[in-house]
Amino acid sequence: MLSKVLDLPPENLIKSISAVPVSKKRHAADFQLSVASVTEDGPSESLAQDRHLQAQKLAERLKCDTVVSEISTGPGTVNFTINRELLAKTVLQQVMKDGSEYGVKSELFSTVPRQKAVIEFSSPNIAKKFHIGHLRSTIIGNFIANLKAALGHEVVRMNYLGDWGMQFGLLGVGFQCFGNKEKLKSSPLQHLFEVYVQINKEAEDENVKKLAKDFFRKLEEHDEQTLSLWKQFRDFSIEEYIRIYKRLGVHFDEYSGESFYQEKSQEVLKTLEDKGLLQKTAKGTGVVDLSEKKDLSLFSTVMRSDGTSLYITRDLAAAIDRMNKHSCDTMIYVTDKSQSSHFQHLFQILKLMGYEWAERCQHVSFGLVQGMKTRRGEVVFLEDVLNEVRSRMLQNMASAKTTKDIEDPIETAEKVGLAALIIQDFRGLLSSDYQFSWDRALQSRGDTGVFLQYTHARLHSLEQMHGNEQLTDVNVACLQEPDAISVLQHLLRYDEVLYQSSQDLQPKHIVSYLLTLSHLAAVAHKTLPVKGSAPKVAQARCCLFQAARSVLANGMKLLGITPVTQM
Repeated sequence: MLSKVLDLPPENLIKSISAVPVSKKRHAADFQLSVASVTEDGPSESLAQDRHLQAQKLAERLKCDTVVSEISTGPGTVNFTINRELLAKTVLQQVMKDGSEYGVKSELFSTVPRQKAVIEFSSPNIAKKFHIGHLRSTIIGNFIANLKAALGHEVVRMNYLGDWGMQFGLLGVGFQCFGNKEKLKSSPLQHLFEVYVQINKEAEDENVKKLAKDFFRKLEEHDEQTLSLWKQFRDFSIEEYIRIYKRLGVHFDEYSGESFYQEKSQEVLKTLEDKGLLQKTAKGTGVVDLSEKKDLSLFSTVMRSDGTSLYITRDLAAAIDRMNKHSCDTMIYVTDKSQSSHFQHLFQILKLMGYEWAERCQHVSFGLVQGMKTRRGEVVFLEDVLNEVRSRMLQNMASAKTTKDIEDPIETAEKVGLAALIIQDFRGLLSSDYQFSWDRALQSRGDTGVFLQYTHARLHSLEQMHGNEQLTDVNVACLQEPDAISVLQHLLRYDEVLYQSSQDLQPKHIVSYLLTLSHLAAVAHKTLPVKGSAPKVAQARCCLFQAARSVLANGMKLLGITPVTQM
């Protein structure tokens, strides 16, 4: 109807029509068409009245039919209310049919090309703290990878370890003085960190400095004994990382690291020199001029005076190598915002070197977390955080009146605790810093991960109690109450929220959608009882709650949360 009246092909209208967010006002329309998006002139202030007039004129030319039961206008919009039974039937059938692909199969994504993305995230430094910044990088990178994979893109999850550099000279000497092979095997991260802290106290000692330099030089020259010790540091650390990532529900396709690129970074320096991009300073360091006027007012140092490579040189080599190996459409780096200028320089140098694909590289930056401490004090290792959230959650569950006898309380506490961490982290813009609070994160009411898990478990047990067979023949006339309509209207919007997050890679849209869904489902659960209702009504309500649980679970999994079925 619209495409006839506006003389536009239907596919041009897909992005102009959106589902109306559920509001307290109720009785809102289901869809709205933004007039600005289908008229020639762009949005502007003076046009607001014209827009309203255009909306009214357009509404007059449209007629209600078996699908649309009411047409009204708002400020610059034409609003459509869908026949209530058709709304219920279409939404429920679509959710049941598409299952875990609901929202992803939407027409909104039909024009989005399938691509290959390399996503580098987590990337801890061996022997240094696996701190809370790495936790943020890990869960954000995992979310982006999950979302892209769900939308049908090919994803390579890469962990680029800090496994090279002068600190390994110091660590090597430290291990020769204070190291213990058994401890290295049993708890490598903890032990290497302790050794590193100990040797650092003596790092100013000239003799230690010299030994560290010698150790690293031997490493660069591939001395067998030195290399074998370094390899043990790296291999044992990766083993332990994998175990911790498993607790987080995260996996990687590739463990790369700076060590892979020490030789290739020399090739990068040679290329820079051949292209006339490498300039020597009076101190003998090598720099690349990034200023517009070519007056060195902005430059990046890519080589030490002794000719060895720096972090950025290894990053250049890594980017080129990845592109050659994976020939991907996009490369995404997930690190904190303090590295923003590093990545600007990296992408700029790649462009100067003639790599056009540098345009398709992206830095997703995030803010800092303040105030995360365990009961024992300062957080050092990610594992401390996971243990802390699990033990606090176990305590809360033990004291809650509603807790049922759970088969595996420790496992459940871990999953619910992780949901609490992720939701607290993802509620705002990723680039914002935020103050962490255990109490706020672990509340069972309000906008928390605990509340999402609780809602999921509750809806799951409702399904178990009232038979969870696939409900096909549902009498949708029984779902006309305002609280049922609100849930249906909200389910209708899921694809738009996924689309929004896929565009700006921000998880907050999905988080706020799932929190609203949980609140709407909680209200409906109170006002639309299944137990004691007539069989047809009970079955229809069951189907509504099943659809809500299915979409809630899908969204949680994208965020990196494993939904629990008991709590």
